[in-house]
Amino acid sequence: MPTEIPLVKAGMTMDEGTVEEWYAADGARVAAGAPLYRLETEKVNLDVEAECAGVVKHLVAEGTTLAPGDIVGYIYADGEAVPDTPPAPKGGDGDTAAATPTPAPPSAPATPPIAGRRIAASPVARKLAAERGIDLASVAGTGPRGRITKDDVTRAAAQTEAPAEAFASFPLRGMRKTIATRMHASLRDAAQLTMHMQTAMDEAVKLRRDLRAEWETEGIRPTYTDLVIAAVAKALPEHPAMNAALADGIIKRFAAAHVGIAVALPEGLIVPVIKDAHAKHLKAIAAESATLAARAREGALTVDDVEGGTFTVTSLGMYDVDGFTPILNPPQAGILGVGRLRDAVRWEADTPRRAHRMTLSLTWDHRVLDGAPAAAFLAAVRDRLEAPFRLLVEP
Repeated sequence: MPTEIPLVKAGMTMDEGTVEEWYAADGARVAAGAPLYRLETEKVNLDVEAECAGVVKHLVAEGTTLAPGDIVGYIYADGEAVPDTPPAPKGGDGDTAAATPTPAPPSAPATPPIAGRRIAASPVARKLAAERGIDLASVAGTGPRGRITKDDVTRAAAQTEAPAEAFASFPLRGMRKTIATRMHASLRDAAQLTMHMQTAMDEAVKLRRDLRAEWETEGIRPTYTDLVIAAVAKALPEHPAMNAALADGIIKRFAAAHVGIAVALPEGLIVPVIKDAHAKHLKAIAAESATLAARAREGALTVDDVEGGTFTVTSLGMYDVDGFTPILNPPQAGILGVGRLRDAVRWEADTPRRAHRMTLSLTWDHRVLDGAPAAAFLAAVRDRLEAPFRLLVEP
């Protein structure tokens, strides 16, 4: 009997997933542990590996969305007869069954390597490129580690074939669809207000410079956002009304501060979480935030990395944005936006001095707490940034 390839359930809240890309071509032989397909979920993308060695037979095409547990293909052991059309299995754990799947198209021959280097692209992307006459060397890959996907080739073909006034289009799905759905629901359901507060960053600039020199040999380079995360983590336990969530008519206040960090990816935003940030040293926060951001950009986050957040920090300072209105990450009651570090002037007696300022933008859910406690929390974050030595000595 062949071994079934299920749609992996990635997290307790997952109710559907998409076979974004087959790594193993239909009819190809794979080794145990080799990448089989790329799973796209509402939170993370995962590489699913083969449980055993054998010949892969696709049951569904790339882009097919199913319920967790539904069967997407089979692996036939050596010596087993491989049918042209595999049998349709019963449905998995969810309501969606793979009873009438669309067989995946056969893979195209590999595109010849360029200058001795084989271009990383999916089989379907290679086939589509060959059909459209697209040189894969001219296509920018947005998949894991720069791998070229079918959508990349589709966009490149649209730009090549369409007249100047035309536009490229593609379906709203995967991470982009999840962001669209969640952000629309957030604005629709929550009573969101945003307040802005100016923060003097002169001491924080000095501290960051000194810490970068101090921790250089360990490869830890703290950012201004790391300082903000640490300040938020220390302030949240003092202001439990902000470290809260509203779901199903119940307000939950959390004892621990699990701070999410918004990371921008080509396909959208993802928010990995620093767990128990209130109990961690600034050095640990800086190291963990860098690791999580790198894993996010490599597509290597796990479901555990993105679940459990109680508050979110998002920054647009690197894009020269002074201040903005962040949207709540439901069901959390608060999110803090970080603006750019900018030059300002402070007065010492009658003498102007160069100074550094930053705008913090707090959006909160007025159903959970009022403006006064929200302002008190924001002031507590500001005070720690203006006297950042506290971030090093507080337990």
